[in-house]
Amino acid sequence: MSESLYAQLISLTAGTLLLTAALIVWRRSLRASVRLLAIQGIALAGLVAVLGWHERTIELVLVSLLVLGLKAIVLPLVLSRNVLTHDDDREVPRLNPTASLIFAALLTMLAYIVCRPWMGDTDDPTSRAVPIGIALVLIGFLLLITRRRAASQLIGFLVLDNGIATVAFLTATGVPLIVELGASLDVLLVVLILQVLTGRMQVKFGGTDLDDLTELKD
Repeated sequence: MSESLYAQLISLTAGTLLLTAALIVWRRSLRASVRLLAIQGIALAGLVAVLGWHERTIELVLVSLLVLGLKAIVLPLVLSRNVLTHDDDREVPRLNPTASLIFAALLTMLAYIVCRPWMGDTDDPTSRAVPIGIALVLIGFLLLITRRRAASQLIGFLVLDNGIATVAFLTATGVPLIVELGASLDVLLVVLILQVLTGRMQVKFGGTDLDDLTELKD
């Protein structure tokens, strides 16, 4: 793989990660957010595959397949079938879409400002893409803070996890297969547990709006 093609593919996959995060912030439909989360998982798997192809490391290619299966197929499928079927499709966030996008843009700028001393004047495409991973983490926190429904906050948690994985892959030139497998199983377990809790909240209280639940008293 030529260096120019490598740089273009890193920019394409990293840009897709950031774009999908911004669209998740903007959209109010939970089903649309889950579809965007699946696209984000494909972009992350593509990023890992490009790193493996460039480094000629079969382990990274296997990790990319693991990421594709879990983050682009299994987790979105769990969300769409087991959470959204028991939840209203519309989210009413604490911030309107315009304000949310402004905050997302500011957090992205903050990520680049924080990473600039570490990046320096390097032309390495992986180093230059690290701020996008940091931005995903910050946007994930933004979703956790501004979204009311449990399903939406779960999506924010997964965006945050994708950001952490992006930084790990870019800075460490990949993550060992066994480490990624363990982390992926942990994330899947967390999602399944939260899915069960969300389902019970829906049955017992008739909804999963956390603002309404905080008003409940014995």
